[in-house]
Amino acid sequence: MSTTTYEVSLKKDYKERIVPALVKEFNYTTVMQAPRLEKIVINQGLGIAVADKKIIETAINELTAITGQKAVATVSRKDISNFKLRKKMPIGVRVTLRHDKMYEFLERLVRVALPRIRDFKGIDAKLDGRGNYTLGIQEQIIFPEINIDNISRLLGMNITFVTTAATDEEGYALLREFGLPFKNAQKSQ
Repeated sequence: MSTTTYEVSLKKDYKERIVPALVKEFNYTTVMQAPRLEKIVINQGLGIAVADKKIIETAINELTAITGQKAVATVSRKDISNFKLRKKMPIGVRVTLRHDKMYEFLERLVRVALPRIRDFKGIDAKLDGRGNYTLGIQEQIIFPEINIDNISRLLGMNITFVTTAATDEEGYALLREFGLPFKNAQKSQ
């Protein structure tokens, strides 16, 4: 029950603190112009799963535990003989989070998981040109839901934050307000 009130509090924080800050910073005429976080997509590419099918099952279970939502396997679209790859073979795992689960995951990522990275000095502030940001994580063990004793191999993942921002500057400001620890944001503030 406590997580439900926590998810609502991050949404409430967005509406009460982040939107007015963005409206003031970018001189919007209405609050509807302020960028929003649409979804968070977590993706693991597992090319090594061609040799061992159990890796996909393990990755699905781990990503489901991390996000609280069932992960799905992604399959190859064509045959590539050099990689021993056949069409429709599972080669990755993906989850798309929206609404309350998205806010809950973002909260846990910023407050718990990122500070657990060894020698953490912040994340790079390179957006894609349309206000979206992809964060690469080297090891899944930074999440407290993963039991270190039960993992067989360290797997990385990409976490993509999809926003409604029109420019990188607006997307960066939105993610900074949500609490993502960018390297250069710490210097400027």
